[in-house]
Amino acid sequence: MADGGRQRSFRLHNMTVPARPLEPALYLVATPIGNLGDITLRALETLAGADVLACEDTRVTRVLLDRYGIQNRPYAYHEYNADEAGPRLLQALEAGKSVALVSDAGTPLVSDPGYRLAQSAIEVGYRVVPIPGASAPLAALVGSGLPNDAFLFAGFLPTKDKARRDRLAVFEAVQATLMFFESPHRIAATLVAAADVLGGDRVASVCRELTKTYEEFRRGSLTELAAHYADVDNVKGEIVLVIGPPPERAVEAADVDAILADLSKTMPTSKAAAEASRLTGVSKKELYQRLLDMKGADGR
Repeated sequence: MADGGRQRSFRLHNMTVPARPLEPALYLVATPIGNLGDITLRALETLAGADVLACEDTRVTRVLLDRYGIQNRPYAYHEYNADEAGPRLLQALEAGKSVALVSDAGTPLVSDPGYRLAQSAIEVGYRVVPIPGASAPLAALVGSGLPNDAFLFAGFLPTKDKARRDRLAVFEAVQATLMFFESPHRIAATLVAAADVLGGDRVASVCRELTKTYEEFRRGSLTELAAHYADVDNVKGEIVLVIGPPPERAVEAADVDAILADLSKTMPTSKAAAEASRLTGVSKKELYQRLLDMKGADGR
């Protein structure tokens, strides 16, 4: 994995920019998810300056390197050769070299085997440095228009229908926006399963071909989206499915009183009101007064 005395620089328009030497470490470099302009200056300098550059597919990474005039030679590191290539990259770190890792697109370690390399490097005591940038889940989230105060990225769903539904059921009550990677030929079936398991009224967005020429955000309820894609024969491109959190359900007054009564048997008034607020969504102040009234009516 020698660099052969290559020039460590990158090109911006007609200007050649030298890359500063990198300290020995494992650098996790985010790369564009479609539009090659979505690369950071820090990422370019890292790709140009690293002693060793590891990537998922050398042909894909070479396109990016050529675009910016980077002479570094990429070496393959992916799920099929990780057992062989991983130890070689760790040996490079042991020799005091800088190692940069990229995936085909987006942030490495997200739904790819890079986490095993990072984990091994951390266990041995090597420094791991994230170089942030493009990320398909985050691009989909902010473009979907769905709540982003709490979100959960769950990668790919199982391919078999029952396993897919079982997996979705795990997230049914999660009070957060959900994000999944999905393939174009499975999106229709996934939307049907999601509507059945999570509820057809859940608002969602199918985010397709992000940052590319035919970028599309199709928004609607899960039922509406399932109906649309049932009629589309040839869906193309990479997809992130974003599903909004479950709608708030009205809690009956009698149910709230029952919860308060049960909690007050084992908790002080304030703590019982706080726990009931967490369970029902009703304000703690209101529930505290309600519990005091209940205790007053009981003569306690």
